[in-house]
Amino acid sequence: MTSQKTTQTMKPATAAKKLGVYLQATPADFQEGVVSRDELNALQADPPEWLRALRRNGPHPRPVVAARLGVSIAGLARGGVTEPLTTDEIEALKSEEPGWLRRERATAAEVRAESERLKSRDTGDAGA
Repeated sequence: MTSQKTTQTMKPATAAKKLGVYLQATPADFQEGVVSRDELNALQADPPEWLRALRRNGPHPRPVVAARLGVSIAGLARGGVTEPLTTDEIEALKSEEPGWLRRERATAAEVRAESERLKSRDTGDAGA
């Protein structure tokens, strides 16, 4: 008996998250259908123009906005950024560098430094 392989599919929201794009900015046929694993791989390997444009110009989902600004998602919320931003809006925030952004970047740097300190401490303990 051989079992027939079923195609693995995902909801559009999951696919958009994996592609790093804001779901509501994607084409209607993408939002309304299901995406197979093969289709997702094809989109990642050879993105169509709409996907390249979204990645380049936005609007971008919060994880992408946070990464581009160098802060956490919680830091975005503390700064009052709750909506998706375009690339131009992100660049404007970077150049303006409001107080909340400076604070959140400093906090993120402290967290990274502490993580590195703990990682090197743990690595040092393992080698001793």
